[in-house]
Amino acid sequence: MNKSGAQTVTEFVLLGFPGHWQIQISLFSLFLIVYILTLMGNGAIVCAVRWDQRLHTPMYILLGNFAFLEIWYITSTVPSMLENFLSETKTISFAGCFLQFYFFSSLGTTEAYFLCIMAYDRYLAICHPLHYPTKMTLQCCYTLMSVCWVLGFLSYSLSTIQLAQLTFCGPNIIDHFICDFDPLMALSCVPAPATEILFYILSSLIIILTTLYILGSYILLLKAVLKVPSAAGRHKAFSTCGSHLTVVCLFFGSLMVMYVSPTSENSGEVQKIITLFYSVVTPFLNPMIYSLRNKEMKAALRKVLGIASE
Repeated sequence: MNKSGAQTVTEFVLLGFPGHWQIQISLFSLFLIVYILTLMGNGAIVCAVRWDQRLHTPMYILLGNFAFLEIWYITSTVPSMLENFLSETKTISFAGCFLQFYFFSSLGTTEAYFLCIMAYDRYLAICHPLHYPTKMTLQCCYTLMSVCWVLGFLSYSLSTIQLAQLTFCGPNIIDHFICDFDPLMALSCVPAPATEILFYILSSLIIILTTLYILGSYILLLKAVLKVPSAAGRHKAFSTCGSHLTVVCLFFGSLMVMYVSPTSENSGEVQKIITLFYSVVTPFLNPMIYSLRNKEMKAALRKVLGIASE
């Protein structure tokens, strides 16, 4: 795959979170618990939406698919992290590294698109309630979700191919816990400004445009909510949108710090913490954020888990 007469890299070393064996075991236990709880929480939402007929509406179908996406998003990073904690060599194959980069980037991009259509759903429901049933039909909902998945996996396909075709002749040590763009570019033997510029332009466009779209939706939504005469109606509207806005702030805030501007000046530890925030913390918090303030979801989750309602 590499076009060079020099000795080429066949595997990379992911340093992850260095430390003594006791620290590695502690981190392994922590991330294993977080991973299991994330799978259980998001899996419970998927099952609740699938099995409870009352949740077969666009809002909850979007939420169920978003939870399904979160399961795969955290799975693209945490299992390899867990293996890395217990490994002495901490290696990952050349192909495995770029596959991880592709799926991690694609799933993260799909999540950004999903948050956009969830904002659009809330905008229609609150700003145009009379037209909502005709505009946000189940067919429209499924079409929008399909577009999100397709565009998400197409967005970084070219960047991944360009990155994998660069020459890597050593060293092969990545000071990160995943194969991400900046650490891989730093290991390339030959400068590739076109690849780097394309990646940052694409990343900036995706993040900035999706953020502006969501902010625009919420500005219009806020104006509509403030016109609601009753305090109870305003509270219900804010409660409905609060969870989505919380996830948006957590996810896009850390993404902007990481990708909108080059992070070469940030230390490796800072990049790891930022990446942890949007790749592990957000999927972990998603079930709690979306279910704790939603009566219908809590009732469906109790039904799925076999807990009697009060």
